[in-house]
Amino acid sequence: MLTEPDITVVGGGLVGSAIAFGLARRGARVLVLDEGDRALRASRANFALIWVQSKGLGMPQYSAWSKGSSEAWSELAALLRETTGVDVALQQPGGFALCLSEGEMEKRISATRRLQAQPGAPQFPYEVLDHEGTRRVLPQIGRDVAGSIYCPLDGHVNSLRLFRALHLAMDALGVGYRPECPVDRIEPHEGGFRLSGAWGEVRSARVVLSAGLGNARLAPMVGLHAPVRPSKGQVIVTEKVAPFLRHPMNTIRQTDEGGVMMGDSQEDLGFDTAVTNPVISVMADRAVRTFPLLRDANVVRTWSALRVMSPDGFPIYEQSASHPGAFVATCHSGVTLAAAHALTLAPHIHDGALPEALACFDSGRLHVPKAA
Repeated sequence: MLTEPDITVVGGGLVGSAIAFGLARRGARVLVLDEGDRALRASRANFALIWVQSKGLGMPQYSAWSKGSSEAWSELAALLRETTGVDVALQQPGGFALCLSEGEMEKRISATRRLQAQPGAPQFPYEVLDHEGTRRVLPQIGRDVAGSIYCPLDGHVNSLRLFRALHLAMDALGVGYRPECPVDRIEPHEGGFRLSGAWGEVRSARVVLSAGLGNARLAPMVGLHAPVRPSKGQVIVTEKVAPFLRHPMNTIRQTDEGGVMMGDSQEDLGFDTAVTNPVISVMADRAVRTFPLLRDANVVRTWSALRVMSPDGFPIYEQSASHPGAFVATCHSGVTLAAAHALTLAPHIHDGALPEALACFDSGRLHVPKAA
């Protein structure tokens, strides 16, 4: 057990485990302190998408960050398979955003054009398809589908295997993992940090806060600012059905094991995680209108969980100015950004500084006063 690691990562979800894996690959002695399964894990709500086409309206750097992570995902999948033997079922055949009215189509086309028209925004390929064009690729769509936008950079994985692979990889590289260890306090100590809770204490030269919604409480202890809030998302999963959907969608995807996931709700209800019939019903109705064959599929599970949202919806990556060596990393796209976190962000943290290219993601952008 590591009692004085080089770096302690607080939070063992997808974000924390990807960063810990990346740090360990660079030779750091890493300890992960995790609240355990009682935590309000955002990982429970992820839709397992690697998604590019709608990311970054209002912050073109986020579009570039997402695109770069998508392009690095094959490397991450290969590393995890080499290290653990786990195939995370990475598929990147391109993804579709389907629309159920001409009005929806117009809004999505406009948003995509505005996204790419932003100064400095990366140009990614996409194709606008009408109903017939969409049906040629997705022959099972219903008559209510007005059209779609296709982006070849989009894909998905088996998120449960991803989570397992990251933890197996951490173990293989000597990362210490301590579940049921929520951190109550973080204090400066002899040039580093002392982290403590009912479980005891750990001293560490550096610390990375990747505790999801817990970052709001922990960040001020080391001079950081992470005003994240919960955004509730509900999910439906059907029984396994015959393969019909090779391409993932932003609201519906068929997993590699055959079940169909549906989920596109966003609710601002604090820490409420109850499943509600009105929301589930709307999601199911839209799914059946999109793919009528789903009408006969049995639902085997529904659940809800909480996304980690900053005030503007974009990630926060920052090193503390008052407590050097303390970093925060928080986002709501743990699957899409897993490759960026493991292969790009973690090495910078290991080297002790974040590059200027990531300065746009620090919390300073949230302090800008609104115009009168």
